[in-house]
Amino acid sequence: MGIIFSRVFKNAWILSLSNAIAGSTLPLMHLAGTLAGSSLAPSPDWATAPIALMILGTACSVIFVSKIMQRYGRKKGIYSFLFLGVMVCFLAIMALQLQNFSLFCLASFALGAFNATLLQGRFAAMESVDLEYRATAASMFMGSGIIAAFVGPEIAIIGKDLFSAAYQGSFLLAIFCILLSALLLVLYTPPTMLKAESGNPHVSVKTLLTNPTFCLALASGSIAYIVMSFIMTGTPISMHEIYHHSLLDTKWVIQSHIAAMFLPSFMTPIILRFSGLRGMMLMGLACYCMAIHIGYSNTSADAFWSQLVLLGIGWNFLFIAGTTLLPSTHTENQRFKAQSVNDFTVFSFQAIAALSAGWALNLIGWQSMVLLCSIPILIMLGTLLWERLKTYH
Repeated sequence: MGIIFSRVFKNAWILSLSNAIAGSTLPLMHLAGTLAGSSLAPSPDWATAPIALMILGTACSVIFVSKIMQRYGRKKGIYSFLFLGVMVCFLAIMALQLQNFSLFCLASFALGAFNATLLQGRFAAMESVDLEYRATAASMFMGSGIIAAFVGPEIAIIGKDLFSAAYQGSFLLAIFCILLSALLLVLYTPPTMLKAESGNPHVSVKTLLTNPTFCLALASGSIAYIVMSFIMTGTPISMHEIYHHSLLDTKWVIQSHIAAMFLPSFMTPIILRFSGLRGMMLMGLACYCMAIHIGYSNTSADAFWSQLVLLGIGWNFLFIAGTTLLPSTHTENQRFKAQSVNDFTVFSFQAIAALSAGWALNLIGWQSMVLLCSIPILIMLGTLLWERLKTYH
């Protein structure tokens, strides 16, 4: 493991730390955006709309972000969208000042492009090291999110009452985080292979989808986000407004959940060595099943904490397994197309899950909503079995 502290991992470290600082904007939005959206929304059914629109913005911009990076390189592409992130935070501040729900939703949607850029960073980190170290680089990058997990909600609470409108100060603090991230990125040197790359040969989506292993990688990332987003988006409203747990308890649950999403990354290379990618996917599904059981049977603050921690661990296992499996399903020159198809699909499903969370919460209640998550889990189990039969038959 000492290799990770060598110059081989220099770029991976820079990208990971830069992502951790800028990425604090996203858990900030998950907490502040949901609660602010609840107060601004015309009806409770639309309380989770800002989060859903941020995810929809991610899905809609993934292909565009990928093309920008393919044409101008990872570094210039990341800088462009960091600047966009600053502008979006200013727009959110204006929306909160005007108490304009539509404008706040627009800011949330635009923040999706910023999110898509940060997510592309995991591929940049993997490309900066040799093939044998790519799983470790991906784990490092994802593990850095633990910093964002605590910084984001903290600055959401610290900035909540800095100005007349709630959470304006939170987004101002987010701007400083993005600028600090941009300064750190100066040290990043893109690999020569990315600069020298010529145009990619055409590969259709249909061709990619004929590969069962590509479908498995796609399903692993999609199911990871569907279940996680559906439950996580509804948690702040369910805890704070339905079951009347304190804002501090709600903040702690969200912080713990996001930390649990990224903390297992430090053990992922070891887990992969013993269980393999598909074994790790099964471990993620097992965590999801336990989270569903707890969420269905108990609504105490401690139960919410246990449920969301298991949800975070399950997401980590499924998402990293899918991300690590993806490069083996396409050629090097097809990576931008495969990555954009993967992320577009994953975050489209996440957007649907997040948008439907508020609707489901009001229509069928928290416990029934949690129970619905058993459906995508069964789909993922079916995909694992199908891929094994197709690949090893």
